[in-house]
Amino acid sequence: MNRIVLGAVLAPALALFATVASSAEVAVPEKAAACAACHGDGGAKPIVPSYPILAGQYANYLEHALYEYQDGRRKNAVMAAQAATLSKQEIRALSLYFAAQPGPLYTPMMGGTATAPVAEKQ
Repeated sequence: MNRIVLGAVLAPALALFATVASSAEVAVPEKAAACAACHGDGGAKPIVPSYPILAGQYANYLEHALYEYQDGRRKNAVMAAQAATLSKQEIRALSLYFAAQPGPLYTPMMGGTATAPVAEKQ
């Protein structure tokens, strides 16, 4: 009985998370054009093989990475400069946009957590 109730409560929440990242519903953020210069249109075809593919990557991973470029935990002069001026809302929008793009990465969804926002820094 408890499993049925739990399933009835969780199913709509999981469906909401799954629809958040669909490419049809995620608008192209204004700053995505700067990303495309190196990572390609939609983040799927980087101009250099060593640059990461953003398309289809987990949104929370992309968000976390951008925060780490901002605060210096990740070291890359180009990315640090790009991330330095991004607001929290822009980081979130870019992360959701690139996560929703089709690409060659295999990133299975596990309970909708791929689009969960990164926790605020303390």
